[in-house]
Amino acid sequence: MSATLGLVTDTVAFSAVDGPGNRFVVFLQGCNFDCIACHNPFTINVCDGCGACLPVCPAGALTQGASGAVVWDPSVCSGSDRCLAACPRDSTPKARWLSVAELLGPIRRAAPFLSGITVSGGEATRQATFVRELFAAVKADEALRALTCLVDSNGAADRATWDLLHDVMDGAMIDLKCLDPAIHQEMTGQRNDQVLTSILYLHAAARLHEVRLLLLPGVNDAPDLLRRTGRWLAALDPDLAVKVIGFRPHGVRPSARPLRRPTDAEMEAYDAILAGAGLTHRVLV
Repeated sequence: MSATLGLVTDTVAFSAVDGPGNRFVVFLQGCNFDCIACHNPFTINVCDGCGACLPVCPAGALTQGASGAVVWDPSVCSGSDRCLAACPRDSTPKARWLSVAELLGPIRRAAPFLSGITVSGGEATRQATFVRELFAAVKADEALRALTCLVDSNGAADRATWDLLHDVMDGAMIDLKCLDPAIHQEMTGQRNDQVLTSILYLHAAARLHEVRLLLLPGVNDAPDLLRRTGRWLAALDPDLAVKVIGFRPHGVRPSARPLRRPTDAEMEAYDAILAGAGLTHRVLV
């Protein structure tokens, strides 16, 4: 078994919202985007050991080791998120370095009830070697090999990363925050060149499971922009699986730009625009 370790924020044994069917989800720490609509902002950066979380932990589950790193004791933790609220750098002291073998145990226990495994984040491709070795171990395990292995990604990865994952990954679910590069930059802190290239490459490689459009009213939902987005995707494949996700404020950091959830009428209008652009396989969430 590989000695490669992954910095794991958390795992969820059963999820119906992270890909098709019932899935075991591994959330990895660290992201190359800084999205204004991020629902897991504590997964963006790696803990730097500043210690701001120590005095607010109600259970005394956090200590500072001799090296200066913050050490989390899950056996003592009460499950409070005060440490996340106190962190000044969008991180968590609860992320742990785990081996593939340490993840395979809980995956095996859940396997009879699972359709597959999804690695998310943060940004899963930032730890692509670990993801590859996890998926390879699943594919090599007689009790697990029927499970599909998916990556949930922002798409900001190079071709070498996707090539590394190609033969062990059944597909990637890619978030397209915005087709317009300037608005994408405003939303994420990064341009979208690599995201668009990833979508094109994964589709050509038969590894694009779906594209996800997270829509924020007044930010990236202008009718003409959405129409151009739909046409760009439909030119790639009219039957491409597209998930249209309405923004929810739960867990999102305060923003200088007011963000709100789209109304049902707005969601229906988004769907009509994308249908008119030629996309035939749409799911609204």
